[in-house]
Amino acid sequence: MLASMRFGLALPQYGFSLPTGRIGLDDAIGWARRAEDLGFDSVWLSDHFFYSFARYGGDPTPIDGLEPLTALGAIAASTGRVRLGVLVLAAGFRPPELVAKAAATIDRLSGGRLELGLGAGWLEEEFVAFGYRFGTIGERFDVLERTLRELTRSLADLGAPGPPPVQEPVPIWVGGKGGPRLLRLAARYAAGWNVVWRVSPEDHAGRAADVAAACGREGRDPATFHRTVGLYGTIGLTEEDARARFERARASFPGQAMRDETWDTWRADTLSGSPEQVVDRVRDFDTLGVEELILSPWALPFAVIEPEIVELFAAHVMPACR
Repeated sequence: MLASMRFGLALPQYGFSLPTGRIGLDDAIGWARRAEDLGFDSVWLSDHFFYSFARYGGDPTPIDGLEPLTALGAIAASTGRVRLGVLVLAAGFRPPELVAKAAATIDRLSGGRLELGLGAGWLEEEFVAFGYRFGTIGERFDVLERTLRELTRSLADLGAPGPPPVQEPVPIWVGGKGGPRLLRLAARYAAGWNVVWRVSPEDHAGRAADVAAACGREGRDPATFHRTVGLYGTIGLTEEDARARFERARASFPGQAMRDETWDTWRADTLSGSPEQVVDRVRDFDTLGVEELILSPWALPFAVIEPEIVELFAAHVMPACR
C-alpha cells in the first residue's frame, strides 16, 4: 500500500480533447466533478491561447482552448474537494501582479485549493500570434525567474489591496524537463517541480541527484522539495485491451509523430497497460519519492477520448495504491 501517493486528472480543454471535436466550459466542469466523484485528488488545466499540431506535421490551423485561470474560477465554484491547478502558466503571458491577484481570487473561491504552476513557455506560434517575444530559451528563463520572484513577493504581501489567498503560501510549482537552472529556480521559489508527459522511472531516478544538488546550492532541505509527474496513459482491463487502446490513439494522432511508436516504447514511459502493470509503475515512482501522478488518459495532453480509461484507473489503480 502506498499511503502517500496522490492522483490527478488532466481535464479536457481543447478542440481535440473530446470525441465531439468541440470544447466548452461545461465539459471541463463536468469532468472536474466526475474526477472528484471518482476520488481523484486534483484536476489540472494547461496554458495555451491556442494549440497547434504543426510541429507534428499535422494541420497547422490553431485549435481553440479554454483560458485556464478563468476556467479554474468556474471549476472552483463547482467542486468542493479536489485541488485545482495549471500545468503550467507561461510566465511571459501575464504580469506577475495580475497572476498573484487571480491566484488569490481562485484560492478564496475554492476555499484554499489552488496549485499554481509556472513555466517558461514553448509554443512559439502563440507567442508570435499574440505579440509576445519568444526569444531564446535563456531569455524565456530570465522572464520565468523574474516572474517567480515578483509573484512570490506579491502573494506574500498581506498589505496589498484586495482579499489575500486562503493558503499561506499558495503552492507554486515550476514545470519543465528539469535542467540545472529550472531546478535551481524551483528550489529557490517553489513547493517543487513537475515534469510531463512521458517520463520513465529510470529517467526520473537520474534527476534525484540533480534535485539534491539544487537544494544544496539554495540551502534548502531536499525533504521539503516536492515532485509530481504527469503521464499519458492507455489503460485496459487486460494488457491486450490496453494495447488496442494505444493502437487507436496512435492511429488518431495528427501528423507523423507516432508513426514509429510501438507498444513497448509507449509502455516504457507512460501509465499504460493492465491495472496490475500500471500499479507496478505507480510503485516505481513512489519508491523514487514522487508524491503525485497526474493522468492524461490518451496520447494527447488534456484529452479524454475514451472515458473508460479514467474509470478503470479510478476503480482499479487508485485503490490499490492508497
